[in-house]
Amino acid sequence: MTKKTLVVYLHGFRSSPNSTKAVLTGNAIKALLTDLHAYEWYCPQLLASPKESIAMVENYIDASNAESLVIMGSSLGGFYANYLTEKYQCKGVALNPAVRAARELAPHVGLMTWYDSNLPLDFRSEYVDELKALQVEAITNPTRYFLMAAKGDELLDWKEMAEFYDSAQQLVLEGSDHGISGYADHLPAVIEFIQASIIS
Repeated sequence: MTKKTLVVYLHGFRSSPNSTKAVLTGNAIKALLTDLHAYEWYCPQLLASPKESIAMVENYIDASNAESLVIMGSSLGGFYANYLTEKYQCKGVALNPAVRAARELAPHVGLMTWYDSNLPLDFRSEYVDELKALQVEAITNPTRYFLMAAKGDELLDWKEMAEFYDSAQQLVLEGSDHGISGYADHLPAVIEFIQASIIS
């Protein structure tokens, strides 16, 4: 009987499912299908509202018939991944995560556009409060987590990430950047962690 793992990927602030990391990861996950195990890939376009984004993802997860679950997230998506990983007690992968998203995004309240389109994004002050409500102060089981952090991240502090995920599996990259240039070279480590999750 084939078992199934649902892999959820949550993109970063102003990003989309078309981001380089999302596409590369999705292609790698879709190539993992075997006779004994199937992988379902879910990478939605997140909404401006953190509360609504989380509700949308939770509804999808709750309706899934997968036996196991892995939550991945990049930047703001990594912040969301913390919340969902703790809620569902599943495996979580954080890529240059914003561990304190309310603090990081408070200065960005206002009207802007999504990165890969001209569609407006109205990031409202109440969304900062929604982020505060989703804050995970400390992860409860570090063995559930895999952190990829770049020392060259120009937006977030890799040391804060490493401390937050203390005792978790970590891949700290020399140099690189917030978008993790060269991500394809490090993707096998992510896939290995995801595959290990189905037997742990």
